[in-house]
Amino acid sequence: MAVKKQSFEESMLRLEAIVDQLEKGECGLDQSLKLFEEGTELAGQCRELLDKAEQKVNLLLAGGQEAPFEEGETDEL
Repeated sequence: MAVKKQSFEESMLRLEAIVDQLEKGECGLDQSLKLFEEGTELAGQCRELLDKAEQKVNLLLAGGQEAPFEEGETDEL
């Protein structure tokens, strides 16, 4: 199941909703597996966005010439 690219915040909100659904234990096995798959993809996207943000912060702290974030720029990291 391919998850569309979302902002970090949107991905985290969806991931939290998935965890809540799975913790309730009210879904069947097939639905739980689909939710788990979506959640792992979202977690990977969040990790990737955080890694890119950390790299940019490290570059800026090291005196790099890259410009600071602009609104909406994190979606393209």
